[in-house]
Amino acid sequence: MEKRATALALALIAMAGPACATRVPQPKVGTSGEPRVSWIIMFGDQDDPDREFACQSDPRTECAVPPSRPNAQVVSAVHFYYHAAKADTTYSGVNTIGFFQGSGGQVQPNVTVKGDEKIVNQSINGIVTSAPGSYEMSIAVVATSGTDNRPVNDRIPVVVK
Repeated sequence: MEKRATALALALIAMAGPACATRVPQPKVGTSGEPRVSWIIMFGDQDDPDREFACQSDPRTECAVPPSRPNAQVVSAVHFYYHAAKADTTYSGVNTIGFFQGSGGQVQPNVTVKGDEKIVNQSINGIVTSAPGSYEMSIAVVATSGTDNRPVNDRIPVVVK
């Protein structure tokens, strides 16, 4: 059953425009022209995984989500935002969500942000682990613009409590 739930969570990966749900905070869109990835973590239940705000990258806040319980699974929505650079930029690599139940969740972006776009969103929903503790979400992508390849890496501690 756990593998089935994990497969279902991974099947919920969605590519969307700049807006997700109206309750998800909008990420700050910078004008630096440098490639970057920002993120927002929400949680709730199967019907509304965006019900409660957990944390975000801008401004950086502590990340804490409640654990799933046998009679009440907690579902988290993780939103990644790929920002425009000076020219069309393709982001590729892997983002790993270590606090998801089972083997966790991964998003392997292959996202191109056009130079005139501000942001492209990629989201994944998954069931939060039932084991309280410290976990990590990691971003390990390469932003490619023409012949310029820049690593974009981040390690985000997430506490399940």
